[in-house]
Amino acid sequence: MKKTLLFLTAITLSLNCLAQETLSFPFQGGKDIMTRFFKDSLTVSPEIIQKKASGSVIFKFTADLQGRISKIIIYYADDPILAGPAIEALKRSNHKWIIPNHEKLHDFIIPFSFSFNIPAAETRGLQAAVYDYYRNRQPVITENQVPLDMATLLPTVTVKYDITR
Repeated sequence: MKKTLLFLTAITLSLNCLAQETLSFPFQGGKDIMTRFFKDSLTVSPEIIQKKASGSVIFKFTADLQGRISKIIIYYADDPILAGPAIEALKRSNHKWIIPNHEKLHDFIIPFSFSFNIPAAETRGLQAAVYDYYRNRQPVITENQVPLDMATLLPTVTVKYDITR
């Protein structure tokens, strides 16, 4: 009797494991395609390059069944100038998002990380520019609670740029 009960329990558990849906990546083509898309679509502005700006921007956006983006919200930004290029790239990703579990709408959280490629020879001018940017930046932060509901946190999009153009 014990062997039969143990056998039935094992069968039930294995069927349950098979029934679980494996999550596909929510961008058409997968994570690597998403990374390449943002690398190709995101244009660092001359203002970011001139200020030697670096830092993070975290967005929440909503996508529908057709992959259309709506409601782009900035949750955090080290500086507002970093948000502009990321928003434009997000808008270009319209119709590329896949909604899990056939929901009508789904929220995604996507972080962007900006930094410049460090030149071979650092100068006092570069050090002064980086310090000046850090001292004068104006972070965008939330003053109250931020409801996340059922959002999917996506991998960070890393943006590195050359400061000499």
